[in-house]
Amino acid sequence: MDKATRNAIERATQQARKLLDEDFSSQLEGTFDVLRSGVVAPAGGAHLSTRQQFQRDKIVATIEHKRAAGATAVEAVTDYVRDSAFTTLNRFVALKMLEARQLVQECISKGDQSSGFKEFCGMAPGVALLPDAAGYRLYVESLFDEFSTEIKVLFDRRDSASILWPKRQTFEALLTILNAADLSGVWGEDETIGWVYQFFNSDEDREKMGRGRRPPSNSRELAVRNQFFTPRYVVQFLVDNTLGRLWLEMHGDGGLLAARCEYLVRSRETPANARLQKDPRDLRILDPACGSGHFLLYSFDILLAIYEEAWAVDRNGPASDLTGHSLRSDFPNLGELHKAVPKMIVEYNLHGVDIDPRCVQIAALALWLRAQRAWKEIGVAAADRPRIQRTHIVVAEPMPGDDALTDEFAAQLDPPLLRDLFKRMVGECRLAGDLGALLRLEDSIAAELHQAREQFVKQRHVTGFLPGMEPVVAQGSLDLSGIDDDRFFHEAEALIVGALRAFAEAATGSASVRRRLFAGDAAQGIALIDLVRTRFDIVLMNPPFGAGSLAAKREFERSYPVTKNDIYTAFVERGIELLHPRGLLGAITSRAGFFLATFQKWREEILLKQAPPVVFADLGYGVLDSAMVEVAAYCLEKDRKVTS
Repeated sequence: MDKATRNAIERATQQARKLLDEDFSSQLEGTFDVLRSGVVAPAGGAHLSTRQQFQRDKIVATIEHKRAAGATAVEAVTDYVRDSAFTTLNRFVALKMLEARQLVQECISKGDQSSGFKEFCGMAPGVALLPDAAGYRLYVESLFDEFSTEIKVLFDRRDSASILWPKRQTFEALLTILNAADLSGVWGEDETIGWVYQFFNSDEDREKMGRGRRPPSNSRELAVRNQFFTPRYVVQFLVDNTLGRLWLEMHGDGGLLAARCEYLVRSRETPANARLQKDPRDLRILDPACGSGHFLLYSFDILLAIYEEAWAVDRNGPASDLTGHSLRSDFPNLGELHKAVPKMIVEYNLHGVDIDPRCVQIAALALWLRAQRAWKEIGVAAADRPRIQRTHIVVAEPMPGDDALTDEFAAQLDPPLLRDLFKRMVGECRLAGDLGALLRLEDSIAAELHQAREQFVKQRHVTGFLPGMEPVVAQGSLDLSGIDDDRFFHEAEALIVGALRAFAEAATGSASVRRRLFAGDAAQGIALIDLVRTRFDIVLMNPPFGAGSLAAKREFERSYPVTKNDIYTAFVERGIELLHPRGLLGAITSRAGFFLATFQKWREEILLKQAPPVVFADLGYGVLDSAMVEVAAYCLEKDRKVTS
């Protein structure tokens, strides 16, 4: 995407944000008595309808939830407005991209004259007669509901960021911006949604947050100050030399993938080190600072070729850990494989973490759209495409800050031994929003997890029944005797997440909102713990650089004594930890770590001892747009034996 096109996206994004910010702030103050200063009236005014009072209760509950997590009154209100504006913009950008891919009938390109809305009115003629464009809003919201079944993180209208709707004048101005002629060519591009995320926060925002002058004071400053789009050629270089290299070392370079990986660096003199083969469904790729998902999107492209090649060349391939059978056994027909692969890539192979919840919206949508494109390219009709049930894109944020709700929920957990485990999880995730995947949660909960499993096994064994005469375990109960901590965690995770869902649904009104927010945060925290307990074949990253968040300074320096002088070196250290032996890490970071004396321990104790470089590209300035930093792109191999 050229500079002129990116500039057009930036102008449009900033215009749309300004419109929505002003509109939503005005609605909060004028209708709901929630001021930008952070002052919230004790009760709604008499002018509110029953529906508006319900909406106000949800807004206030959301602001209180943000305050319970540590935000000031002003920050909580500002963050709510920003969330609402960002979610609204993303939804309409998503609809434009869905139109371009013919996944939805024309719906916003011509506003209320769009063919989709006309057809909608034909089925329900009274809709067009509703005042103040309410019929068109009803139509658009019905589209949100339809897509929320697969992209819930963006389109779920129960989300509190969905309460505010743009006033008619703002709405029409927003559509005018998105339908501008200079943007007509961008909606079919996968990376467009990533640029919208990049440009939603302006350079002025970053300057206000003190970029380059002081350490970030909180997780939001850390996220915004480190938003740098990774150029496509860098993404290809790193993925080709990690995921591409891994597969070629498993299968040799005679297949189609070798030609596909145009940036792969290979030695003519030294043969590649052979690897044990894996079923492609068992490959795990992680981006621990995933942003809008660019590494994952290109990895998707390479994985399509990997699945195809694995099926074509290996009739007696390795069995998958997931099914116990080889790929060819599970998919004897190539057409069946083609239909299944996009869903398998999203649900099995690709994982991402970010401290910015807005990234999770963007990355999940981008992967879903990429899967839809893959199906379209092989001629699978929209109605015949498998439904993607989940992605592994996780937002790293503190688990619930509401102690009363934590105690109330924990008291209801069954079996009771899960209560202490859950509370330990909550406590250990307190800095997740500042440290993200750097938190070694797998270590900090290990003792509690082991104790809970041992306690359960003991309870099962001390029953007083003769062998063979024990009562049948009731369906749905926890029967985990004789299994290890890892299996116990997954069983306990399923029980806790199910209990969170029931807890959120067992209340009404503002209590329901508070419980749903509580349950959502807790579920994300558990997902983060699950993710960092996994080991990966490939880790790819464009991590933040500079100082970490002040809020987590003590914990960060205690956990990363060797790499505490710059957060990117800590990300590399952590990335290596998360790899399987002989796993590969690809990163673009500041080049300073390879040359300055202050990084000597990182080079000697982390890189050379744990994961020596496989390939290194010294790229210099001008790679990460406005970032005034000289960068290098490099790939490391864990436990690689270097011969002199």
